[in-house]
Amino acid sequence: RPDLIVLTPTCTSSILQEDLQNFVDRASSYSESDVILADVNHYRINELQAADKTLEQIVRYYLDKARREGFLNRSLTDDPSANIIGISTPGFHNQHDCRELKRLLSEPGISINQIIPEGEFLKNLKDLPRAWFNIVPYREMGLMAANFLEKEYGMPHILTTPIGILNTADFIVQISKIVNLWSFSLIERKVNYDLYVENQTKFVSQATWFSKSIDCQNLAGKEAAVSGDATHAAAITKILVREMGIRVSCSGTYCKHDADWFNEQVQGLCDETIITEDHTEIGDTIARIEPSAIFGTQMERHIGKRLDIPCGVISSPVHIQNFPLGYRPFLGYEGTNQISDLIYNSFNLGMEDHLLDVFGGHDTKEVNIKSLSTEKNNIHWSYDAESELKKIPGFVRGKIKKNTEVFAKQNNISTITVDVMYAAKEKLSS
Repeated sequence: RPDLIVLTPTCTSSILQEDLQNFVDRASSYSESDVILADVNHYRINELQAADKTLEQIVRYYLDKARREGFLNRSLTDDPSANIIGISTPGFHNQHDCRELKRLLSEPGISINQIIPEGEFLKNLKDLPRAWFNIVPYREMGLMAANFLEKEYGMPHILTTPIGILNTADFIVQISKIVNLWSFSLIERKVNYDLYVENQTKFVSQATWFSKSIDCQNLAGKEAAVSGDATHAAAITKILVREMGIRVSCSGTYCKHDADWFNEQVQGLCDETIITEDHTEIGDTIARIEPSAIFGTQMERHIGKRLDIPCGVISSPVHIQNFPLGYRPFLGYEGTNQISDLIYNSFNLGMEDHLLDVFGGHDTKEVNIKSLSTEKNNIHWSYDAESELKKIPGFVRGKIKKNTEVFAKQNNISTITVDVMYAAKEKLSS
């Protein structure tokens, strides 16, 4: 039998809700399983909000149950410990991130009290308040449970996601502040993690060294577009701008409910922000900006294929290929190495496209025009113009094609010839 049954209402009717609650009460009295009516309205919130609320409701239910039955243990663990809230099996790189978080905490002497919802038993949730503090790696799931634990049980939580050198250092600093609040009374000493941060930055993470290398400096002036959930999109935007010196033309998220936090995080780091669940709008924005690389979800990866722009996947929704067998965390100091590789390898570097053309290995299919929407395009390329276009190195071909079509549209030219291409080039150079 299952330990817990969660009933999810599919209607907003208050009468039906009351009937369901009566059913839950009766089922609870007869069943050996715990039965909960999910307090979520799927007509008003998305699946991330629903998961966040359901996790909070489950935590609340079992802590209240333990309190009523007298099994709630409020004593803190002897040594500093933390709960990790929000790790799930289908989450993007969650298993890798969880392993890295464990390593990140264990070396400074922080033990793991519980990890939820992945890998924990319902009967053990009563021991959640024993941890010194809570960690919420991803805002999308776990934030409501952490807020509940702080309000009801006085447990502080860390919201900074340790993605990137700067955020990871800030994450460790926040841990030291929380631990030192209890240190004198519980472990009779203060902790200082400055040396740990320094050693990890120098010898585990190669991102700091790479950011000063000539390879990374070659990315200066490149433009990128970022889109994903709020946690990853904000973190990658910060890494691109602050740690790698790459311009972010547009940063966006589909987490509309977290728009205020996201705008605050990326303020001053990008030219524009876009908060939308419409992938077509995102596609049109990327086509208009025409960045050198995209960092987004599987949807942005498809957009990049259509526009001939490389894309690094940083967030759900994802494809099965984004669940690698090798160890590729995004969190912590090892995560900084993985992200640096992802960012660097996502750009078309140097003359690689031109060399592929020379050796006959380049895919010479045409790139798309300005918009990915279904608007009609009345501009045609002559055979000679298409031949001339194919002679242009691949890493600039898309931009030249787009600029030529914009020039033709502005001058009411329906057929692009070689002469039109040269005229567009002269106009752009003037």
